[in-house]
Amino acid sequence: MVEQAEGTAGNQGAGRAGVIGLGSMGFGMAQSLLRAGLHVAGCDVGAAAVERFVAAGGRGAASPAEAAKGADMVVSVVVNAAQTEAILFGPSGVAETLPEGAVFISSATMDPDIARSLAARLEATGRHYLDAPISGGAQRAAEGALTILASGSPTAFAKAKPALDAMAAKLYALGDAPGQGAAFKMINQLLAGVHIAAASEAMAFAARQGLDLKEVYEVITASAGNSWMFENRMPHVLDGDYTPKSAVDIFVKDLGIIQDMARSAKFPVPVSAAALQMFLATSAAGMGRDDDASVARLYARITGTKLPGDEG
Repeated sequence: MVEQAEGTAGNQGAGRAGVIGLGSMGFGMAQSLLRAGLHVAGCDVGAAAVERFVAAGGRGAASPAEAAKGADMVVSVVVNAAQTEAILFGPSGVAETLPEGAVFISSATMDPDIARSLAARLEATGRHYLDAPISGGAQRAAEGALTILASGSPTAFAKAKPALDAMAAKLYALGDAPGQGAAFKMINQLLAGVHIAAASEAMAFAARQGLDLKEVYEVITASAGNSWMFENRMPHVLDGDYTPKSAVDIFVKDLGIIQDMARSAKFPVPVSAAALQMFLATSAAGMGRDDDASVARLYARITGTKLPGDEG
């Protein structure tokens, strides 16, 4: 049964937390923990990100092991399963120093089977694992207003509560075993990727028809064809600004995971497969690290269509 709980960003009392990964999402999540009154150590592969966090009031850590030392909870905000495994069990990993009974909160998007495997390995050492993918974007992360799709033991939820309350506006408790949260997140990513690809196709096609794109945006966002992704991403096209909020290669990864899961289950997913090909083509055209609305630019380039910000 799915339960929904409303989180708050209020002060939750003293506690020690580590945050691994201080990118656009992780930095905002770490700030939310600070606002809630936790003592937070932040770790990132980029020294500048750690320095920025220290300037915001946090404590810098040189490694995942250092961030986890003495912590009640560690929040992992890295890109994928391989990075999660490395920060858990690699050299200077979290598992070296995280106290027994503490909880590791994994926010990376990954195959549910891998989430279950990582959880089993960590829990065998006497620590807890909460499978807790996130949704909402960098702004909501900074506001402590994420949606968190979590699954794990009741003890893992209880240990993670101060962090979850600080980071989430909506917390969905999706089961008592890791892997369920990851599975829910992949359904979300299937829809998100398809919606971005469809929105990009529609906007580029509208440009090819010679339509006023600002007017297209106004009409569609007030009509049945709207989607959250159309409304959120297409302003990037209107502005001709593809500074990454979420990069093309994120959906190359996530839609690829969906294809792997579907192949294993012998379940057809042709619409998401088509969307994956558009993200792959956009990445191959040199836009993998640009905003995922760049799929519209790919359509424009291969059809000779002009979008806002194009020269000439």
